[in-house]
Amino acid sequence: MLDTYLMIAVVVLALFFDFINGFHDTANAIATCVSTRAIRPGIAILGTAVLNFVGAMISTGVAKTIGGDIVISANLINEVIIIAGLIGAIIWNLVTWWFGMPSSSSHALIGGLIGAVCFSVGISALNGLGILKIILSLVLSPVVAIIVGYLIMHIVFHVCKGFKPAKVNLSANRLQVMSAALMAFSHGSNDAQKSMGIITLALLSGGFIGTLEVPMVVKLLCAAAMAAGTSVGGWKIIRTVGGKIFKMYPIHGFAADLNSAFVILTATLLHLPVSTTHVVSGSIMGVGAAERVKAVHWNVARQMVFAWVLTIPCTALMGAAAYYFISHVFTNFLPNLL
Repeated sequence: MLDTYLMIAVVVLALFFDFINGFHDTANAIATCVSTRAIRPGIAILGTAVLNFVGAMISTGVAKTIGGDIVISANLINEVIIIAGLIGAIIWNLVTWWFGMPSSSSHALIGGLIGAVCFSVGISALNGLGILKIILSLVLSPVVAIIVGYLIMHIVFHVCKGFKPAKVNLSANRLQVMSAALMAFSHGSNDAQKSMGIITLALLSGGFIGTLEVPMVVKLLCAAAMAAGTSVGGWKIIRTVGGKIFKMYPIHGFAADLNSAFVILTATLLHLPVSTTHVVSGSIMGVGAAERVKAVHWNVARQMVFAWVLTIPCTALMGAAAYYFISHVFTNFLPNLL
């Protein structure tokens, strides 16, 4: 009976994390098109929510990477460890959302789980090569986004050379609606799978399923939670991503969205988790640098990078602390109540 209650707690927390991820990372999909006024905020959020849901249903490759590459075996961990990792990630997401800092939900989740596993069963339970692959994917993806964003913007400048700026921006304004839609779809295709992977890992470790295959009901629940969170919106982060890194016009927003969607969808096809926050921010930096290096507010960029660097160690500590607290409660209080 206790195992069932713990599993329910894992599912609820994972869906809550997905919901927070939705409103925390809404800025990724719509910040550029809102800041350039290509589309009204309310319509942008509603459309993003729908496309997040659709994107979340297309694949489970990233979910299997999250569920299978963090620990050596699902038998080495239990629901309490997963709950502790989720709590660490959720607390970090809420804190960074409150301060309007676009940190990575993906980094937070990985860090929280690593901390909880290390504190509970030891570092030997971690899958070193799997975690290295995940962290490299998370770290390299924004670098790729900066480089490719820089190149794409130069290509766009070359194609548009000779046209009047007013005509270019009018066309880009229309095109940006499509590129933002593709960005929203790609966001759902990668981010929602992380909670799917966590729930599937918990089901496998608890003996509720026999293989690391994501049940359809888990896909539907995670997709719905992501879409619901997206519909709430994350206005503080939207303002940071949309305007404080680089003052964008429709042509820049189109290039940034197109580049972000390309990088994220490529990662999804390769079954690699990436941080959409990092990718979008990297795309904006690359696009801005192509316009003029000094046009990018690099002091804001440095603050964001600082938050990125802190995320995994901070959430690892939070995950470890959450496990200590939960295990203390189980040891000292729950036995008297069960």
